[in-house]
Amino acid sequence: MQGRSSAWLVKHELVHRSLGFDYQGIETLQIKPEDWYSIAVISYVYGYNYLRSQCAYDVAPGGLLASVYHLTRIQYGVDQPEEVCIKVFVPRSNPRIPSVFWIWKSADFQERESYDMLGISYDNHPRMKRILMPESWVGWPLRKDYIAPNFYELQDAH
Repeated sequence: MQGRSSAWLVKHELVHRSLGFDYQGIETLQIKPEDWYSIAVISYVYGYNYLRSQCAYDVAPGGLLASVYHLTRIQYGVDQPEEVCIKVFVPRSNPRIPSVFWIWKSADFQERESYDMLGISYDNHPRMKRILMPESWVGWPLRKDYIAPNFYELQDAH
């Protein structure tokens, strides 16, 4: 079954793949990294004026990484705002996605956290640097193939 957002993208000949609906009935779409920025701009113009959240995850050890965007259309007088979930998959060998910071400012810390934890680089982000881990940290802690360094020591509780 095709949702409203997917039907709109098909009507305007924008490449995507429908992934169905989640347990809350929110439509989920897959967008290629090279198409993401233009579709993000179009989504904003279409009325998705609020980035509710952005997160990322490691799909499988040695596999793809995913950046997930939850967009909402906020309108006056509407009790149930329209929402869509967009997933952008990238290879772990070169995980690069265009930043949507310049469209939704709320992407700032969220994209930085995804970079810090999974190593996904968001092109044209104004401050793409670590936000949680020290700058000297090596590796991406939330990747499934991450090996924790052995420099931790247990301290006495005395």
